[in-house]
Amino acid sequence: MNAFLADPRRRTLAVLSAAALVTLLLAIAVVWQQSSGSDSAPARTEFFPGFAHEVRHAAHIHVVSKSDSFDVVFVPEKGWVVPQRGNYPASFDLVQRTLVGLAALQTIEPKTARPEWFHFVDLDTPPKGNGVLIAIADDKGKELASLIAGKSEDIGDPTGATGLFVRRPNEEQSWLTRSVLDPRPALADWLDKTVLDIDRSRIRAVDVTPANNAPVYSVQRMDPSKPDFTFTSLPPGKTASDPTIPDGVAADITGFGFDDVQPASNLDFSGSNVAHVTTLTFDGVKVTVNVLRSGADYWATIQADTDPTKPDAAKEVSSINAHAAGWAYKLPAFKGQLFMTTLDDLLKPPPAPPATPGVPPQQP
Repeated sequence: MNAFLADPRRRTLAVLSAAALVTLLLAIAVVWQQSSGSDSAPARTEFFPGFAHEVRHAAHIHVVSKSDSFDVVFVPEKGWVVPQRGNYPASFDLVQRTLVGLAALQTIEPKTARPEWFHFVDLDTPPKGNGVLIAIADDKGKELASLIAGKSEDIGDPTGATGLFVRRPNEEQSWLTRSVLDPRPALADWLDKTVLDIDRSRIRAVDVTPANNAPVYSVQRMDPSKPDFTFTSLPPGKTASDPTIPDGVAADITGFGFDDVQPASNLDFSGSNVAHVTTLTFDGVKVTVNVLRSGADYWATIQADTDPTKPDAAKEVSSINAHAAGWAYKLPAFKGQLFMTTLDDLLKPPPAPPATPGVPPQQP
């Protein structure tokens, strides 16, 4: 392998550069086809001339909006990370789509150059204004591309591109551009969401140890061809409030997603106020999700293990731990509540005591 490809930064950015060039060439071809039959069609040019050739040098993305301000940075041996979240891995897919989108941006026509009109197309400068600033720099801090993105509109492009209002931060002239760029102003969108993916069809059993020393419980199925789960045991005289309840318990881990992330060391997961939900699969993967409620928020850590008799599961377990080790994930509220469910929440309530003649029933 030559020295260029041995450098992981150059290797990944070479992919971006190639993708940007391909996208740009395809865009130019479409524009030429659309305009070849009309002499009145406006000439379209690259909004950032030459950026497609410079994208391989990108190492810093700065995003500012009315609600957020953050950076996405390339760190050697780590890849793209979000410094404001302890260098948590960034979504390489979104990094690629953003850089390629900027490289493929093409002018359609100039629009207003009057700052008092910018708010009509969301091009006021953030954070006070509604625009989204995206600035790209290399590892020496040299700016490669920078714009404020605003509203989009349908331009009838057969490839699915949209019209996007943009301007350069140091200029008052705005433009309508042909764009495949999808400006993402929220930091959460830039986090790598690849943590774990356990499909319900693989799940054999789930063991739940609720918070605050509430009774433990489990659901299971012995045959993967059987769709329904059952409680392994219930207290005498108790039944589930609904026959599908065990299936819901088994599905808690599926569709795992999160809204934010922070180092797990920032929170205390050692107390009795932490729920532990352990999912076991038929193919030997064991995943434990530890959930803590902190104020109104639910935070989770993840640990994966493998059944020694199932060596094929080791690769998946290693991947899960490589992503999750050391991190606490902020869960959507509904998902956090599911992980914190107690056994009493799932059972039929005891019958009301019989009424005593002459004594009015107690109000709940």
